[in-house]
Amino acid sequence: MNKTYGPYGRTRPLPRNLDDVTPQWFDNLLRNAYPDVRVQSMERVEVRNSHTTKLRVAVDYNEAGDKAGLPRHLCLKANWSDGFNSGDICELEARFYHAFGNTPSLPAAKCYYADWDGDSSGQGIAVLEDLVDSGGTFGHSSNLLGIDGVAKALEALAGLHGCLWNDKRLTEQSMLPRSMGTMIDTDQIAFMRPYINANLARDAILPMLPEAIVADHLLLDRAYAGLNQWVAQQPGPFCLVHGDSHVGNTYVYPDGRRIWVDWQLCRFGHGYRDMTYLMLGALTVDERRSAERSLICHYRDALVATGAQGVPEVDTIFEHYRRWPIYGLQAWLQVDDQWGMGSFPVIERMSRAIEDLDTLALLTNP
Repeated sequence: MNKTYGPYGRTRPLPRNLDDVTPQWFDNLLRNAYPDVRVQSMERVEVRNSHTTKLRVAVDYNEAGDKAGLPRHLCLKANWSDGFNSGDICELEARFYHAFGNTPSLPAAKCYYADWDGDSSGQGIAVLEDLVDSGGTFGHSSNLLGIDGVAKALEALAGLHGCLWNDKRLTEQSMLPRSMGTMIDTDQIAFMRPYINANLARDAILPMLPEAIVADHLLLDRAYAGLNQWVAQQPGPFCLVHGDSHVGNTYVYPDGRRIWVDWQLCRFGHGYRDMTYLMLGALTVDERRSAERSLICHYRDALVATGAQGVPEVDTIFEHYRRWPIYGLQAWLQVDDQWGMGSFPVIERMSRAIEDLDTLALLTNP
């Protein structure tokens, strides 16, 4: 029996090399979902390689392609980065778009096709609208939004969490892991140890960190293990979690609507992971100190406004919020300067929140 791949039963795996991404290959791929569509030409506009590949293309179709609403400009996301093993994140993102991409009110880019191999290679592809062509603005991880800007962003985040709030489809999708219940989450420090250790040894970073972690680097590990244990004990309701919700993974359309991109760490779990990560990264320390409680109230109100039932009270959400900064600190300590993400200020913001909220004591005391 011939081996087949992905949800469409392809007889050949997705390309592993960018040179194999040709008009003929793309024509054959799209026929799985659009049988009458033919790709007449495909021009590469831009290639961005990091831990995944974003290939922007300009495509000409036959009349059936135009009738199907396929735009000329598209962005193809997969792993065609030479020599970089991105694990299963491309497959997870493709599965996400395939399962949830058409969910009403989901703040995500429009997806025209999603596919994956399902052969343990982790390769997947998402064919998305070209956001560059949409005329909006990509966020950057170093962006400060101000208190009003964060309030607005939290409304969009509440929309994300509310659109599948306590929805049984979240647990029915075997591909969607529980937040902090998968090795990519629980063992994140171990996976990224070389980057974290390198940053912990840098004179420029040490003054930004909590003094207790400077004195005992392994305290970061113990606190993170405490977070894993605490989150696993917390009841629902659960929602769709982006998993990497910093401003650099957002896009704002010309009409002001904010969406999230890079769904490669999507999970089901508590949305407070996203809420905390966004807030602490996009506010100055003083802004966060003055407005964190009111912003959490604003997020909760926006979540209730989506129709979400059984939303915990503000005090419960605040207890989650007090613990999640340790996730943000270890995540930003993984960042290499050459990636251009501007991690230094965010590390300091996470560290001051850890001190102010007594996060280390909460996570390391029995």
